[in-house]
Amino acid sequence: MKHKGRKIYRTKDKNYYGKTPAGKAVSVGLTILLIGGIGVLGYSIAEPIVNYTKRKGDSDVSVTTTTETPSDVQTTAAISQSITGSFIDTGSNSFTEYRAFALTEADMADFDSLKYALDRIPSAHNFEYVEIPLKVSGGSIYYNSGVFYASQSGAVRSLVTLDDIVSAVRSKGYKPTALISTFRDSILPRTNRDSGYITAATDEQWIDNDVEAGGKPWTSPYSDIALKYISDIIGEAADAGFERIICTDMVFPQFRQTDLELLDPVLSEKERYLALTSAANVFHERALMSGGSMALEVSASDILKGSDDIIKQPEVLNVKSIILNINIDEISSGVYTDDTVYEFSGTSAEKVTKMLELVSGKLSGFSNVAVRISGSSAGTDELLKACEVIGEFGYSSYVIG
Repeated sequence: MKHKGRKIYRTKDKNYYGKTPAGKAVSVGLTILLIGGIGVLGYSIAEPIVNYTKRKGDSDVSVTTTTETPSDVQTTAAISQSITGSFIDTGSNSFTEYRAFALTEADMADFDSLKYALDRIPSAHNFEYVEIPLKVSGGSIYYNSGVFYASQSGAVRSLVTLDDIVSAVRSKGYKPTALISTFRDSILPRTNRDSGYITAATDEQWIDNDVEAGGKPWTSPYSDIALKYISDIIGEAADAGFERIICTDMVFPQFRQTDLELLDPVLSEKERYLALTSAANVFHERALMSGGSMALEVSASDILKGSDDIIKQPEVLNVKSIILNINIDEISSGVYTDDTVYEFSGTSAEKVTKMLELVSGKLSGFSNVAVRISGSSAGTDELLKACEVIGEFGYSSYVIG
């Protein structure tokens, strides 16, 4: 059967538009609107998206390669040599009965902002941990990192020290958890192009959209430099006293076929997930070295879109704890795939319920699953109310914010 347009999945029923003549008309109309919108945005399939750093006229995109590299960065080959897909039994890596409140980037601007944010955590709820966004999507770092590329790239956005963060969290009766974004990083590749995706034939840096549309590079799990950089940040946090590390953005970009034709053929292979799982095992080992434990945060929206490489083969992952992030802001505007539009309406609790119905089966291979309910469009009380439905799916651990 050939798809004539995206199916539209509503949250209050499991029927698709298109089962009646009127429904088909609506589906066709929406498809035309979607195609038209995509055309206006210039997201063209015909032209590959590459940052042509060698062409004239592209001087507005700065890709700087550092000329001074410390000796420890030069030894990153040891990182890739240690990557394996074998399972290591680590019973201490458990996020069972995990109850946490997540702070935001704005909360980490300075020490006063951090203290104020900690005072705002609802005391009536039994939160045990506070999640601190140390490195966020995009690559910015919200603490005074001593890692070489953190300072070299200009990624540091806050001068609050890790010791001060840990001390402030513990003084309020909580335990600190570090949130560290991994491969959704456009800052590191602009500093060292070898940490990102490079075209196979022309040796140029790949970016995820046209320059005029804000295209940016991504950090690659195939890069020793990237693995060393992220491992050093994890080690810095764990050594400072963060008992738990949560790695986010363990994903590949949404490559189009035209992109894959330009990049390393390995990215078109089914086994490419091994690059992510192997990287996760490296990060997990670094956290364990300092007595910490690690979990992976996965986006519910990414799972619906098929960006679920990191959880495809749980048996090769040493990390057995998963945080499922349901972002109310993201899903409220719909989740779009090649052939389906998933619509989420109603209250936040109804949206969370429908998302769990769709994706919870993907997490059956993991022993510990917590549900994070996030989004700025819903207040803390509403997020907490939405959290009440996760028990219906067998989950008792949760994160708010």
